[in-house]
Amino acid sequence: MAPRIDDPIELLVACHDKVRRFAGLTLRLRDHLAAKGPDQQAQEAAQSILRYFNVAAPLHHDDEELDLFPALRQLAIAELDRHMAELEAEHAELASLWQSLGAWLTATAAGQPHPAPDGVDAFAQRYQAHAQREEDAVYPFSARLTAEQTGRISAAMVARRTVA
Repeated sequence: MAPRIDDPIELLVACHDKVRRFAGLTLRLRDHLAAKGPDQQAQEAAQSILRYFNVAAPLHHDDEELDLFPALRQLAIAELDRHMAELEAEHAELASLWQSLGAWLTATAAGQPHPAPDGVDAFAQRYQAHAQREEDAVYPFSARLTAEQTGRISAAMVARRTVA
């Protein structure tokens, strides 16, 4: 079932499901390439991973950093604020890990052999753990937001994805 566009947490969790899927796909792609090289299946997987983490993941981080986290900071809960600050710092670390995979995925998407970087495991594991931490430590507090705040967050998320 598709997430409702008026429920930002449903949308963010759906995005996390894709994060988990595509982060896991990086591991399977690495193993596939070792066995079969950059065949059509590997090229398509690399293209999908590139598309997701170059387009959707940055939008997701913006959803959190520009809309959800500022609204949650208004709750003035010290532990929540600490989690959000740490998670925002992790966004930068995850972006750096992502960049380390770029040449490998781009070459694979083009059907060219390229050694897998050392950071594949770290990327997959850290992204998946990050998503889980957001769901466990931050997202439950969204229930304390007003309907108006939730509506503004949803509208901003939809607008961010709407091509003018």
